[in-house]
Amino acid sequence: MANGTADVRKLFIFTTTQNYFGLMSELWDQPLLCNCVEINNFLDDGNQMLLRVQRSEAGISFSNTIEFGDTKDKVLVFFKLRPEVITDENLHDNILVSSMLESPISSLYQAVRQVFAPMLLKDQEWSRNFDPKLQNLLSELEAGLGIVLRRSDTNLTKLKFKEDDTRGILTPSDEFQFWIEQAHRGNKQISKERANYFKELFETIAREFYNLDSLSLLEVVDLVETTQDVVDDVWRQTEHDHYPESRMLHLLDIIGGSFGRFVQKKLGTLNLWEDPYYLVKESLKAGISICEQWVIVCNHLTGQVWQHYVPHPWKNEKYFPETLDKLGKRLEEVLAIRTIHEKFLYFLPASEEKIICLTRVFEPFTGLNPVQYNPYTEPLWKAAVSQYEKIIAPAEQKIAGKLKNYISEIQDSPQQLLQAFLKYKELVKRPTISKELMLERETLLARLVDSIKDFRLDFENRCRGIPGDASGPLSGKNLSEVVNNIVWVRQLELKVDDTIKIAEALLSDLSGFRCFHRSAEDLLDQLKLYEQEQFDDWSRDIQSGLSDSRSGLCIEASSRIMELDSNDGSLKVHYSDRLVILLREVRQLSALGFVIPAKIQQVANIAQKFCKQAIILKQVAHFYNSIDQQMIQSQRPMMLQSALAFEQIIKNSKTGSGGKSQITWGNPKELEGYIQKLQNAAERLATENRKLRKWHTTFCEKVVFLMNIDLLRQQQRWRDGLQELRTGLATVEAQCPLTWQSKWEGPEDPLQYLRGLVARALAIQNWVDKAEKQALLSETLDLSELFHPDTFLNALRQETARAVGRSVDSLKFVASWKGRLQEAKLQIKISGFLLEGCSFDGNQLSENELDSPSVSSVLPCFMGWIPQDACGPYSPDECISLPVYTSAERDRVVTNIDVPCGGNQDQWIQCGAALFLKNQ
Repeated sequence: MANGTADVRKLFIFTTTQNYFGLMSELWDQPLLCNCVEINNFLDDGNQMLLRVQRSEAGISFSNTIEFGDTKDKVLVFFKLRPEVITDENLHDNILVSSMLESPISSLYQAVRQVFAPMLLKDQEWSRNFDPKLQNLLSELEAGLGIVLRRSDTNLTKLKFKEDDTRGILTPSDEFQFWIEQAHRGNKQISKERANYFKELFETIAREFYNLDSLSLLEVVDLVETTQDVVDDVWRQTEHDHYPESRMLHLLDIIGGSFGRFVQKKLGTLNLWEDPYYLVKESLKAGISICEQWVIVCNHLTGQVWQHYVPHPWKNEKYFPETLDKLGKRLEEVLAIRTIHEKFLYFLPASEEKIICLTRVFEPFTGLNPVQYNPYTEPLWKAAVSQYEKIIAPAEQKIAGKLKNYISEIQDSPQQLLQAFLKYKELVKRPTISKELMLERETLLARLVDSIKDFRLDFENRCRGIPGDASGPLSGKNLSEVVNNIVWVRQLELKVDDTIKIAEALLSDLSGFRCFHRSAEDLLDQLKLYEQEQFDDWSRDIQSGLSDSRSGLCIEASSRIMELDSNDGSLKVHYSDRLVILLREVRQLSALGFVIPAKIQQVANIAQKFCKQAIILKQVAHFYNSIDQQMIQSQRPMMLQSALAFEQIIKNSKTGSGGKSQITWGNPKELEGYIQKLQNAAERLATENRKLRKWHTTFCEKVVFLMNIDLLRQQQRWRDGLQELRTGLATVEAQCPLTWQSKWEGPEDPLQYLRGLVARALAIQNWVDKAEKQALLSETLDLSELFHPDTFLNALRQETARAVGRSVDSLKFVASWKGRLQEAKLQIKISGFLLEGCSFDGNQLSENELDSPSVSSVLPCFMGWIPQDACGPYSPDECISLPVYTSAERDRVVTNIDVPCGGNQDQWIQCGAALFLKNQ
């Protein structure tokens, strides 16, 4: 470059271009470049504001204009701030340099987003002097460019939507925003619905990723699990066109990148070498967990689950986030170094050596940020670790002896021995200490061999049993037999796998390790074979059940949704419980990594489609089948109308004009409407039942309250309580059954009630005295003196039956005003009857005169029980059977007796003739 080196201006342009494009210096030793017209115009002509440098297959080209063609090649642009000739003095004050990658849209967007927007909007000095309107315009420009970039390929001239193009998607939030924009701006309704579906799925995690930096490490540990569920749902959805594989691969990558940067940022706020160990330990563990879990998620989904998912299989190799994995391993190294340091402090005596160890041990890491992992920092890290190991080497020898003494004291206890090795595993891994603990590690290996034997024996004893039995697999909650057995054997696999990992980490150099490892791997193979057999047996059983209509696994869109059983009247939904179990099994087995056969998956998809409606219908059916048990017996007539309306909806499950076609699973709109009607009717009935039950409880409480009132001293409380009770009854009077109302008989005045109570109590005592003297039946008795006169008459009937040696059903009740009953073995003379509606002189009934009282006394009569075939004192043709009531209110019948009337019974029925007992 002999001709160009004398010109500092051209040297600046050549050097910048050479560094940017990574060119060899020899390429510039060309006179044509030094005398390039475009370069000379840019430097020497004040009106020429721009110089473009572009590298293509043909080489480097210069131009004073920006071409609007294909921009796949990298472009470097020099442009002036002021229209001046470039000189040595203004060279660095008047020339700006900008690169352009992919497209002008992408370059402008990134420049605004990464440089100008943060400076002008977030920096206090600039934002304070920047017009708010311009700030809004800058924000809108950034958002608009982002939208265009996410929706287009990077071709300069064609802003055409291409879903596989993800070059504008740099963060998970960009992906979530992409589907939000598609849901609003899609060209077709189907595309909008699909985009909206993905948008709703991503909403579960969108807020967390948008505010990722504000979350704690532990919160992001939980976010990893949630993110796994979301991306799995996105991949597995079958409602719309599948999510593109290339786009999912990119999404997994940028999610892993976000997690990695988050971990680096959070741990970067700590001094990992000097901050308290417990704080560093917990933070590092959380960071390691985030990295490890996302690596496991990607491996599990793309390497197992999605590859075997028939509706949308993963076709590429499994995705492995290598950078995140190596970051996790770097964090493990940091944690191991800090842990070893803590263990050294525990074992080393308080001496000068300990002080030296404290001050020198982390010197190799000075100036090195351990969380900044990349290929360029890895050699520096390894060199620092090597120097660190040299520093701690002298202390390791002393610690090895102390650790040997400690382990020798507990080696007779297998559990304590294992715990000790796990507790100090970082120390045991050190070559010097590992060599010193050779015998102790041999002992541990023997214990692990015994553990493998125990695992094998436990498996062989339980594998053929029933889950939950003493001789069967351990059982979990809400798991079917096949899932339970697989989960149980997976737990055994984890135990065996943990044992192998311990041995590999601490015992791999021992002579017996290979034999142990072979035995453990054989057991693992045996467990995995059992696991596969369980799944294969389940698959065969389900597939055979699919061809059997009685298995409960068959459901068709055209089948009826529910019907009433003709035998017991119960409501049955045509969606069996076995289908619900199948859905749970398919979901759980898929999560466990099994490939569900296509036929079973198809049935599960159909069942899943109707599952929501089926669950609601089953709830309605359960309500219908059990509502009678929820009702109080006496309240059932009160809810008859609501119950009939509910039943009518169930019976008329038809749709269409005229209601001619049955509602089926395949009619989603009609089904939703029908379910809504059912739910509304069920809710009305349930609400009414709850209201009446509440009233019932309230009435019971008020009655108990009344029963505890002192009627002599608290008469007003009695009246108030009784009034509240009557007010409540009036509230439900339209629905209140007569059997309820009949429970509240008796006078309102408590004194009147007490007088009757005392009178009856005294009369009963008189009756008891006469009975003890064998004189009761020889006296004239007044039935109104009894609390329950019907009970007394029934007792007379039973006593008569015993006396004559006949059954009580073979006797009939008769009364006589002529004299004693000749046919009655036992009889009584009764007084105290009152007659209403007519008069009676002892011979026959007669009509009342105008001046006759409405109620008249009846002469005493003889009553008793005689055989059915015996003739009574009166002919049936000349008698009428009149009811005997306890009071004039005629609300309770004591008995019926035949009264002579001279014939024409209808006459006395019309005049309302009836007998009742006098008041006490």
